Amino acid sequence: MNDNTGVDEDKTGNQSPPAEDSFPDGVPFENRLMYTEILLDYYRNPRCFGTIENYHVHARDTNPSCGDVIEFFARVNRDKVITEIKFTGKGCAISQAAASMLAEAMMGKNINEIVKLDKKQMLEMVGIPISMMRMKCALLGMKVLKVGVYQYLGKEMEEGD
Repeated sequence: MNDNTGVDEDKTGNQSPPAEDSFPDGVPFENRLMYTEILLDYYRNPRCFGTIENYHVHARDTNPSCGDVIEFFARVNRDKVITEIKFTGKGCAISQAAASMLAEAMMGKNINEIVKLDKKQMLEMVGIPISMMRMKCALLGMKVLKVGVYQYLGKEMEEGD
């Protein structure tokens, strides 16, 4: 590893790309552990877990590759602000923690913020590097909540939303 750049070099001096699930250069080891502990805490102690009666927004989906399941419920006021949000589900730590983080973050937000939410924002919320194998796990909650919001709005969700 080149001590000046933090980039791995092979014997010929060529730089190798960072590992797919590595943290960006400059993230101290202590912060890496903190992000992992935060994710595990959301998995072990999910926020906003449960169901809601008389909901306005509802959707459920499964990740067929691993069996993760997420279901979202939300109440929305006249100004399209989420006044209550809950999720249920089962699956890996990443899918469940990400759904919990998402629910907590969207409480009190206008549903238009959910429509605009993208992959990059969701992954920043999760806070740890996600490999391609686990990407669907991390994004399942966002997909489910967006489907529910689009249904509530009476709109079709477009590819890539």
